Amino acid sequence: MGIIKAVNLVFDYIRRDEQENVESVNRALDHVNIDIKEGDFVAILGHNGSGKSTFAKHVNGLLLPEEGTVWVSDMDTSKEQNLWHVRRAAGMVFQNPDNQIIGNVVEEDVGFGPENIGVPTEEIWERVDKSLEAVHMTAYRLKSPNKLSGGQKQRVAIAGVMAMRPGALCWTSPRPCWIQTGARRS
Repeated sequence: MGIIKAVNLVFDYIRRDEQENVESVNRALDHVNIDIKEGDFVAILGHNGSGKSTFAKHVNGLLLPEEGTVWVSDMDTSKEQNLWHVRRAAGMVFQNPDNQIIGNVVEEDVGFGPENIGVPTEEIWERVDKSLEAVHMTAYRLKSPNKLSGGQKQRVAIAGVMAMRPGALCWTSPRPCWIQTGARRS
């Protein structure tokens, strides 16, 4: 089994009225099967609303399958006791970086994730340096993320996830959803 595997994954978005009656059901994922191995770089393509971001959210355990199973690093994402470990193993960069940038300064934002998972301070700064260098944002490390362009914010968000050293990195964009495994070595 690869680092990310989905078997017969089904997910529906259900719209309900004020009385909680079902108004409509939109099937976003219909029996998806995929096995992504260590070292793969995968682009999931499709038109708007085709389920790309929904699949990425399943990889990170933000959404849970209605049917089928998703495994990340041999952990079933539907098991509550696995969620913390799944989210450490599969980093997520959202389409809109403003939804995940929380720091007042770029370097603080990039160091936030590693600090929250208990990385020692000296190592946090090493990870911040390497991650900012990898996305060509070192010159902006002391800037406010609010003063950056959309693309620069996206790179800061990617650097923040890279600094956590997940085994897989998922990021969504308007067109493809990208999944890269083996991200720990970055």
